[in-house]
Amino acid sequence: MRTETRKAERLFRAAISAFCSLPRPSRREIAQLEDLALPLFDDVPDEALRFGAAALSETEYAPRRLVLRLAESKVDVAAPLLIRSAVLGDVDLIALIGQHGLPHARAIGRRKDLNPAIAHLIRALERPTLTLAHAAPAAVEHTRPKPGEATESARQRLRAIMAETRGTSATPRDTTPYSKLRETALSGNLAFFQTALADALKIDFATAHSIVMSDDYARLLSALRVLELGEDHAFLIAVAVFPQQFPHPQAIRLFLDRYRLLPIEIARNQLSQWQLDAMSPGLRDARQTTANSDRPVAVQPKAPKSLKKS
Repeated sequence: MRTETRKAERLFRAAISAFCSLPRPSRREIAQLEDLALPLFDDVPDEALRFGAAALSETEYAPRRLVLRLAESKVDVAAPLLIRSAVLGDVDLIALIGQHGLPHARAIGRRKDLNPAIAHLIRALERPTLTLAHAAPAAVEHTRPKPGEATESARQRLRAIMAETRGTSATPRDTTPYSKLRETALSGNLAFFQTALADALKIDFATAHSIVMSDDYARLLSALRVLELGEDHAFLIAVAVFPQQFPHPQAIRLFLDRYRLLPIEIARNQLSQWQLDAMSPGLRDARQTTANSDRPVAVQPKAPKSLKKS
């Protein structure tokens, strides 16, 4: 077994060394490294994993699945990737902090050009009582963390802290559709978000209400896709509106995959359908009743006069 471990380690190191020597690896070469290294992962010692993390942290072409697997390892292995890897985006960093807590957060805090919201999240994890005491009361109440659920707690703190950061920022106010959606989604008041969504999509408030009050984020996914938001922006809004839909990092990845794969034409067709439905008096009245009641109700067709009881 010792001999097999050494063989696996030598192959793991050699494959990564060869890959990192390529000035611009092709997609095929990136896939080959991933296919070779991942099956060896559990058979190599931590020292080899640390070597792999350090080497791959220096290249933007590192295979994503391999980088994520290394980044999810204990922090003394993952640190180089957490600090330097360009493969890890903001969504990945938030998920890693939620999954692994303060040790990973401190390493991520050493990244250059770190998103200010993530920097605030890290400070909140280090000093949660002090930071949350200054957060906006409505946001904190709306995002109270559940004990024992690290991912949910970290994500909820992020929302509260971003709301606080937004209120104290000295930079000029951004009035783009994304900015309005982000601000209202993080406000803790869904009615504000529904209004901003209706304005952005040019739909009626009742239709926006039905999108937000759905059982899942599928309709919101189409709404955000038609606005052509970046996946990080779309995720931030979705998690603020549907926090219960993202209990673990795998749910985050599923959202991102669904968002990437949703054709823009399908999203535009969905928007056209919403706009057409809004023109129907019966449907419009039913949706308006639902929006005013703040809870879903069944839409019943009007009975013909000839069938009404006398």
